[in-house]
Amino acid sequence: MAAIGGLVVSVLAASAAAPGTGGLPERTNPGGPDAEPNVTTQNPISAPFSDTFADPSIMRGKDGYWYMYATSDPLHSGPSEFGLMHMARTRDFADWEYLGTIFDEDDRPAWTTSDSYYWAPDIRYVNGQYFLYYTATETVADPGPWNYSIGVATAPTPAGPWTDSGGPVVAPRPDGGGGYFNTIDPALFADDDGTRYLYFGGYHGGLWATELDETGTRAVGEPVQVARPDRYEGAFVVKRDGYYYLTASSAHCCVGPATGYSVYAGRSESPFGPFLDHEGVSMTDSRVGGTQVLAQNGNQWIGVGHHAIVTDVSGQDYIVYHGIDRNEAWLNEPGGINRRPAMIDRLDWIDGWPVTRAGAGPSDTPQPAPVTASGLGIDSSDPAGDDALTPVTGVWRAGQDTTGDAGSVGRLIPDGGDATVATKRNAPRETRVEADVRVPGPGHAAAFTITLAEAGRSGVTVTLDPRAGELRLEARAARATVHDVADLPERYDPSVWTSLAVESRGGQVVARLSESRLGDVDAEVSVDLPPSAQQIPRPVRLTAAGGEVQVTNLTVVPAHTPVTEPVAEPIATDIVFAEEFGADLDTGWEWVRPDDSVGTADGALHWPLDSVDIVGESNDGPLLLRTPPEGAWIAETRLHLDLGVDTIRNYQQAGMIVHIDDDHFVRLGNVAIWSSRQVEFGKELADGDRLDWGAHLGGPAAETMWLRIAHTVDPDTGDLLYRSTSSRDGETWRWGATLTLPAGTDPRVGLYAGGGAEPATVAAFEYFHIHEIR
Repeated sequence: MAAIGGLVVSVLAASAAAPGTGGLPERTNPGGPDAEPNVTTQNPISAPFSDTFADPSIMRGKDGYWYMYATSDPLHSGPSEFGLMHMARTRDFADWEYLGTIFDEDDRPAWTTSDSYYWAPDIRYVNGQYFLYYTATETVADPGPWNYSIGVATAPTPAGPWTDSGGPVVAPRPDGGGGYFNTIDPALFADDDGTRYLYFGGYHGGLWATELDETGTRAVGEPVQVARPDRYEGAFVVKRDGYYYLTASSAHCCVGPATGYSVYAGRSESPFGPFLDHEGVSMTDSRVGGTQVLAQNGNQWIGVGHHAIVTDVSGQDYIVYHGIDRNEAWLNEPGGINRRPAMIDRLDWIDGWPVTRAGAGPSDTPQPAPVTASGLGIDSSDPAGDDALTPVTGVWRAGQDTTGDAGSVGRLIPDGGDATVATKRNAPRETRVEADVRVPGPGHAAAFTITLAEAGRSGVTVTLDPRAGELRLEARAARATVHDVADLPERYDPSVWTSLAVESRGGQVVARLSESRLGDVDAEVSVDLPPSAQQIPRPVRLTAAGGEVQVTNLTVVPAHTPVTEPVAEPIATDIVFAEEFGADLDTGWEWVRPDDSVGTADGALHWPLDSVDIVGESNDGPLLLRTPPEGAWIAETRLHLDLGVDTIRNYQQAGMIVHIDDDHFVRLGNVAIWSSRQVEFGKELADGDRLDWGAHLGGPAAETMWLRIAHTVDPDTGDLLYRSTSSRDGETWRWGATLTLPAGTDPRVGLYAGGGAEPATVAAFEYFHIHEIR
């Protein structure tokens, strides 16, 4: 089907949705027209070329490679020099090539000092060029520590050469108290209204969003705070089903084997928020909200976060992030730098929320790789370079991108009418078709059509019409037609490569136009297919009308099968021990450093908070401990602790603890962290002469909390595993991270409180139960 003056895509209606499962759908990942299927990845994916590759950012270039960027750490354990941000690339996520650094000492951005480092790159495709946003740690205009700012460098190819914009995108932001907010960790988002937004920020000052000018190199207007201080950094935003999803990392990134870094999400109907979690709690609240996306699960990988989200050509999302091997947490030289290699895992959307591997967390075994190339014998990086597509009318020939980096392209050139080619093989019923498309001719008004299995009057037509400024979708069947239309943003330029993806799956067709294909959207349309729509596999047809159309990165693959059910969580069953805190405690309890002010009354254990703790070397906090039963169990308490909101009450807290000794323990508590209130699941361990403390931050918190720690044993290593969960009503539980203690130890479990005496506060534990677990 052709349309004069527009860009048209036609796709046959697909069958009903295949049922989702909790496991990984089977699919292939061809690396080229004759590649072997079932390519796998193994975390860490950066291992072939580096020991560490932190704060990874990733995108597919127009040349068909997938490029990954990292912060300015040394690449290797040592001896190794710092590099000023790193680049690597792959075609299939299995084989990688290291490409070098973004800057070197001779071409540092002139507006930054010679002592500046460059962190947290964010790669995008803007106005036909590659933009790399980054954090600069020190500026010439106001030299000194902590005056972080956001810069951007541009390049004609994703491998460079890189040219800095000449000044900050977001300048250092004074905090009003003689210091600076954390103006760090940039992430671009391009919206369908034509606006580009930059998200940035960290723990000191919170996360912010600002609009960018037309060039994408300078912030305009007033920034808006989208997440509170003391909780999040490393933002990344995607748009899905009408919502903006703000995903961000939480807790300290870099405390070696105790690191509890993790990723959370909130969503909003506005790019400026408020971003609410699945229970409606805002990421700006003092009792801060966030739905967990990724957390450590008890295997070797901890500190998993600072991520990007990327989509493979089947439509499956993946989360790319860094992690720390808890058994090899540091680079040898220079000392004190965490070893944070890059990792990748499947990202599922369950009940409208992103979650890594359906909640299973980071993988440590081979996994199916992202699908990166086409089926049907098509070489996606050179679609006209073989005979996978057969000319029907007009001219279909191979060409070269002489103005960009796409390399080999397919040229559809009408000759007195339309130009059409068709695949020699049939497409699957549930299909995803994607291509980078541009219209090079005068006026850029040519039409382009992709037809999948069109049969008679049935079919689905997606029309990208630059002249009308619309993306149109029409689904036709014998007795019904449905359609949807979206306006194109003013920034859309048909002469620039833009990704157009059409997915027909589960009785629905969705088409998205995207400049970076990283969760951004120029335009999106969707329809539910008419019940009478046919589902007959047919060849794919490409048609140009009214002028030449060029395509590259053409893929036709089975649409991914979504995972729609989460993995099973532990279930507390029969109570095997119950302490209801009557007048006398059970004889199995033992006090460590007893406090005479703590006692039972009115069916609760009342524990006045004091300025004591066992984190670090002070070890002056009282503990109430007992020996747990053998085997797996869940310990639970109901805690009432009024920490107020919005005021600084560092670090008043109370909760449960699993204790080997004062230098080896994990604990779960309701904690005041500056002006926020959070559920903290922390770990301390002694490593030689060093004490390491880190924590996973969960929640949200409340005056009355139900806290649980679930204990199991790793059957392979014997490591003792402890997983946190909390609830505000005793019924809806939020599961968190899994922390470990060494095999062969005999920790006790119990209660703790402390962290600060002012203002006077009392923790009330209403019971302590231990459940069997299944």
